[in-house]
Amino acid sequence: MAPLAEVEALEECGLRGDRYADARNRKSVDYQLTLIEIENIQAFAQASGLPLAPHEPRRNLVTVGVRLNEFCGKRFKVGEVELEGLELCEPCGTFAKRTHPEVVRFFVRRGGLRCRILRGGFIRVGDAVTAGA
Repeated sequence: MAPLAEVEALEECGLRGDRYADARNRKSVDYQLTLIEIENIQAFAQASGLPLAPHEPRRNLVTVGVRLNEFCGKRFKVGEVELEGLELCEPCGTFAKRTHPEVVRFFVRRGGLRCRILRGGFIRVGDAVTAGA
């Protein structure tokens, strides 16, 4: 995992260079992109006193100032890329094993959003997240 200034989202596939762009590596063929709110990562660190870096939840995109749960079941855009919010990313044992056991309870309904890429393009740091498509 490495931070990027921009990444190409491939329609009905995933992010270029991400191992999950290959449908064989995904739990479901529709799970092509994941997002998480930086505010929830920071809230965990503050509430627990444990460190948690933005990359540690292992989501593709980290948002600022966006309530991702509101996009579940809806179409929305990140920059020029059109997405469909499929379901919330609930915390799992792998997340806890790689970070802290406490994440399992804390990140219920705060673990991010799994999405399908309806229209590809580039996502850049600072791109707006907007409702509708």
